[in-house]
Amino acid sequence: MSGIGEGQRERSLGRSAPLLGVLLVLLAGWFGWSAVQQWRQEANGQALEEARDQAVQGLQEAAAGQLKQLQQQLKNERVQQALQAGDAAAAALAVRESWTGVEQVEVLGADLAAAYADPATFGYARLALLEEALAESKPGLRVVRDAGGNRLGLAAPVQLGSLGPAVLYVRQPLLRLTSPLDQVSAPSTGFLGLRQGAHDLVAQGDAGLAESAEALARPVPGTPLRLVAAVPNVEAGPLGLGSLASAIVALLLAFVAVLLVVGRGRLPKTLPLPRRAAAAEADHGPTLSESLQMAPPPVAAAVSSEESAPPPPPPVPAGELAAGIFRAYDIRGVVGSELTPKTAALIGQAIGTAALEQGLREVVIGRDGRLSGPELAGGLAEGLRRTGCAVIDIGLAPTPVVYYAAFHLRTGTCVAVTGSHNPPEYNGFKVVIGGETLSGDAITDLYQRIVEGRLVQAAEPGDYQQRDVGADYIQRIADDVQLDRPLKVVADAGNGVAGALAPQLLEAIGAEVIPLYCDVDGTFPNHHPDPSEPANLEDLVQTVKRFGADLGVAFDGDGDRLGVVTGEGRIIYADRLLMLFAADVLMRNPGAMVIYDVKCTGKLSDHVLRNGGSPLMWKTGHSLMKAKMRETDAELAGEMSGHFFFKERWFGFDDGLYAAARLLEILAQREETPDEVLAELPEMVATPELKVPVAEGTPHALVAMLVAAAQSPDNPYVGGRLSTIDGLRVDFPDGWGLVRASNTTPVLVLRFEGNDEAALERIQALFRSQLQPVLGDTPLGF
Repeated sequence: MSGIGEGQRERSLGRSAPLLGVLLVLLAGWFGWSAVQQWRQEANGQALEEARDQAVQGLQEAAAGQLKQLQQQLKNERVQQALQAGDAAAAALAVRESWTGVEQVEVLGADLAAAYADPATFGYARLALLEEALAESKPGLRVVRDAGGNRLGLAAPVQLGSLGPAVLYVRQPLLRLTSPLDQVSAPSTGFLGLRQGAHDLVAQGDAGLAESAEALARPVPGTPLRLVAAVPNVEAGPLGLGSLASAIVALLLAFVAVLLVVGRGRLPKTLPLPRRAAAAEADHGPTLSESLQMAPPPVAAAVSSEESAPPPPPPVPAGELAAGIFRAYDIRGVVGSELTPKTAALIGQAIGTAALEQGLREVVIGRDGRLSGPELAGGLAEGLRRTGCAVIDIGLAPTPVVYYAAFHLRTGTCVAVTGSHNPPEYNGFKVVIGGETLSGDAITDLYQRIVEGRLVQAAEPGDYQQRDVGADYIQRIADDVQLDRPLKVVADAGNGVAGALAPQLLEAIGAEVIPLYCDVDGTFPNHHPDPSEPANLEDLVQTVKRFGADLGVAFDGDGDRLGVVTGEGRIIYADRLLMLFAADVLMRNPGAMVIYDVKCTGKLSDHVLRNGGSPLMWKTGHSLMKAKMRETDAELAGEMSGHFFFKERWFGFDDGLYAAARLLEILAQREETPDEVLAELPEMVATPELKVPVAEGTPHALVAMLVAAAQSPDNPYVGGRLSTIDGLRVDFPDGWGLVRASNTTPVLVLRFEGNDEAALERIQALFRSQLQPVLGDTPLGF
């Protein structure tokens, strides 16, 4: 019987051999097709890299040729005569007539007054080109937005007779630079683009690959441009095999298939065959009937809107709503007298109404560690739900984590209940709607909605749920930022809400963390959580020295600002930190825009230019900075107060915790100690922020008087370059001074900087002579 069984099995195998052979042939074809596809993709990648390198060489030669022609024009006798005579128009005409094909030529004074009067119309890239030529004292070029489109701009510093330094600007057709790209072609499945900053000027191939094109980027020497390239990822073959391995497997499968078909399936008699499993060994799972009778798996129950919502508060008369709490950057006031849960509910209803007008129905809310936070957050949630908006409450969280949650949970809208760095009796709201941080008129509009009764009242309250995104926030940063070597860091949260996450975050990226005042306490028992004030960093300095730490980092009350002290106890102000961040970001994003506020060092602009970036000075205020970043597509921004905004690798909002992680990443990449790295940054003799108290409601009027005096024919700041974008800043060759009105408190904010003590004192004396008559007996503090 056993012989008969064996024969039957042999005959069965013989009959199935052709079918098995066909199956093996199909598998061989699959592996073979994969090998061919991988070879094609690899060949396309090689062809693209060759085209890129050829284009880079051509672009470099074209740029060098344009600069050479510019230098030759400057040596032209007619041009030289016009410049020596101080005749800007004649010099420009001489260049235009002798340089065929030029679209425009201008000679502008070194103060660039016309450009700064309306920089958006003049063009930020064009302005950066002129500033770079003046700062570097040599000709330069970049692609600029001019005459309604992209053009090649060239600039060179010149001396305009007795009128002093000036800059020559030449506008050329972009084709003068990009023509070498016409000589190369990218594979249709690849992408090749000429990029300046974040903008593609010329592109070939599959535009869908543009976002990943930095991986194969090459800079164009002598320019702020780079040639970016990308090909689709080479898809691995079956089982993750490469092209060669896939080809070998295909050949082996084809060989076995031939043997099976030719040999008719005569396999060795000793080939073991699987025994049919006994019924008793079958897996006993539930029947269909049994499955249908089972209860569905439990689902995490959302918090009932009826049970979780606070009871609707009675309406608050419009006259009882303090207009002064609606400030330039956010809403902020004294708890009890200006801010109550009822007020918070009205503010929430106004925010919900504004969000619904943009089609947004979900709002993230979170709060800092102040004692009034829970009740104000409850009132805020109630007001939002009155409009029908769904509320996602992430509870106790730093303000940047609230911002992050709006991205992570895809709401685009959030409200942080926070008093920031104000005293404990204050609290407030920072508002983002549709990705835009509200400021100025948008905040005033919330007040107007309330007093005019323009508030949505839904028939049913919106949903309410609670979420915790702290772990997601830490994981998102740790997945991108890891230290090359461990650093010992003291983290001082000043008992603010940053203490709940900062130690875990810094440990997650590879730092050894010594926490200082990281227990959240809304009374701030140890020191005020404002790292921009040197007195608040004294404990951090002592702790860093005591433990021999590499660095000390400090956060403000809601975690959106960063302060830093070195291992030796030196305070590194935020404008110098911004230099370090800018150099790092610009290595990967040549030509990118870097924005800084009017309180920052005069060395910052030069540092950004020397690292291939485009500097722009702007108004102080976190919401104003974020708006300017969106307008200019800047990769980085920072304020003297310690707000840092990274668009590169992050989301563009101000985040003290993330800035600390990026700082440690940079320092860990260097062989020098953090003290040595930070000591390399340019430094002048400077004052911290000086604050002069004045009467409520008068700061802006006082500054307007000082600006009017500076712009009069009797300008007392002779030899200085005036900037009035935010207060009055006067830059001299050896330093600068600033006076501006605070948008949050009734004070004048001043800061001074000089190349040396003598320059600093001279500039301070000049400002003192203008301020004292206006302020009378008010002590200036400098």
